[in-house]
Amino acid sequence: MNDPFMNLKSSMKKSVFKDLSFSNERKNAVREAIRANQQSQPHNWNIETIIAILESVQHESKDGYNISIQLFQKNERTFQKNEGQLYTLLHLLENKEIITSNWINKKKYYSLNSKGKKYLATYKQDTSKQELSLKHLIEEAAL
Repeated sequence: MNDPFMNLKSSMKKSVFKDLSFSNERKNAVREAIRANQQSQPHNWNIETIIAILESVQHESKDGYNISIQLFQKNERTFQKNEGQLYTLLHLLENKEIITSNWINKKKYYSLNSKGKKYLATYKQDTSKQELSLKHLIEEAAL
């Protein structure tokens, strides 16, 4: 997949940001604001949550609402007070090509693709190896 923004930074340096610079003080203030925002909105995703989602869509496509119902029935309460975070995680899993989605009757249905099936199978066989990969995914999602 080609990244359409690959050369954006260098192009902008040559044109838009040619005479624009930020002081170290301003850069640090921006970094601190980003860190504060991340700490105020922590993601409570864990490996078990991701596995529960993958298992939920393993055999049939489901929309976000039905995924959340199934998670709740499995006593997975990560999204209980913030259901919107489920869609954030579903979108991340879709971007990482672990799940796919299709629109049917104005609803988005998610299903496990071959890469997701490999994640799930590997996790069930060798949890230590797969946990590292899923931890990386969780860390990336928290950024």
